[in-house]
Amino acid sequence: MPDLAVYPGSFDPITHGHLSVINRALKIFDKIIVAIAQNPQKNNLFTVQERLDMLRHVLASEARIEVDTFEGLLVEYCKRRNSNVIIRGIRAMSDFEYEFQLALMNRRLARDVQSIFFMTDYKWFYISSTIVKEAASLGGDITGLVPAHVGQCLREKYNHLGNKTRLKA
Repeated sequence: MPDLAVYPGSFDPITHGHLSVINRALKIFDKIIVAIAQNPQKNNLFTVQERLDMLRHVLASEARIEVDTFEGLLVEYCKRRNSNVIIRGIRAMSDFEYEFQLALMNRRLARDVQSIFFMTDYKWFYISSTIVKEAASLGGDITGLVPAHVGQCLREKYNHLGNKTRLKA
């Protein structure tokens, strides 16, 4: 069984749904690389460095996790890191359709790199980074959806951007 898996994503920001996938994957793999995809075409709220800092802070207590970034093809990153497993989380059927297409493309590009899908825990089924950011930007209470440190980062980011709403993160 492979001992190293890569969990890629934008993590803008990391949610408890992401953490659920990570914790479950740690029951199968000896080490996980949480890899932030650098995509300049994507309009992220947090910079790559801010996301690195948040992930490192949130995941600091788990020695079997490494946080990294990558550009370009995910399968090429996996090969460079000597991993043949990609971890992906799925919340809904729409996620499955998209992830299935990505997995097939990755398999075409690198037959030896396998995708493993983790269904999210039912209590995180409805959340995504996008929904969390939208709620936070409008002053919604996101307590319990993201780690406390991430909630603080969201508060600071929206205050810095001039959003004067009271955030309850």
